[in-house]
Amino acid sequence: MSLQHSTRPVRIVRFDGEAAPKAVDDSVAVEEPLEIRVGGRSVAVVMRTPGHDRELAAGFLVTEGILQKPEQVLDMVYCRGDDATPEPNVLDVILAPDATVDLERLSRHVFTSSSCGICSKASIDAIRLQFPALAGKTAPHRAVLTALPDRLRAAQAAFAQTGGLHASALFTAAGELMEVREDVGRHNALDKVIGRAFLDGRLPLADHVLLVSGRVSFEIMQKALAGGIPWVVAISAPTSAAVEFAAASGQGLVGFLRGARMNVYAGTLAD
Repeated sequence: MSLQHSTRPVRIVRFDGEAAPKAVDDSVAVEEPLEIRVGGRSVAVVMRTPGHDRELAAGFLVTEGILQKPEQVLDMVYCRGDDATPEPNVLDVILAPDATVDLERLSRHVFTSSSCGICSKASIDAIRLQFPALAGKTAPHRAVLTALPDRLRAAQAAFAQTGGLHASALFTAAGELMEVREDVGRHNALDKVIGRAFLDGRLPLADHVLLVSGRVSFEIMQKALAGGIPWVVAISAPTSAAVEFAAASGQGLVGFLRGARMNVYAGTLAD
């Protein structure tokens, strides 16, 4: 992700204890709407950080159960305005001529915010039925998990500047960093990771570990399941719905990963 697109300079007044306030330059995370269209039909508007928009659109449609294989997608293009210039916030997913999709499966409302989670779902039961439970997942070693947060932080260039972006990172079971994406929305960051794997023909992501920078919600677990990710690890806490979903879907779930300390809510780690 380009820092030029993900961050924006601002002038602020900083108060630091008893020292006199002073005007300084700072950076904030960019948040703009992205309208996702399929064959010219608008299906969602997502508040996101610009960058990796094609991955975001693909991941969104995969985790919503609309797309199953990259061959269904012919192209993704930014729509053009009245003056024929590309609209950077309107992306149309053009389907292959022989592709058939069921847009009625979309369970989101047309508008979703960058922080929206399970509140945007029309039916929890419908989500549970979309993707089968995982079986026979590989258990990562605890020593591997303890090293993941530092590897994620080292790859978060935009967060280092703004402190205002979530991140999702995909690792192998051995701890090798495969992909990291940042966004103002936790779910958007994960959609970008899954979208990249989808476009590369790498789904399902068996024997991988997902590390998220924030809390783990029901929807984070659902999206990980859609990508075939067996283990979800968080620096923060999971919700009760996330724990219940992990147990029902056969996924491993670890929270509060802080150095050698961690809470295992579902699954069994290797020593």
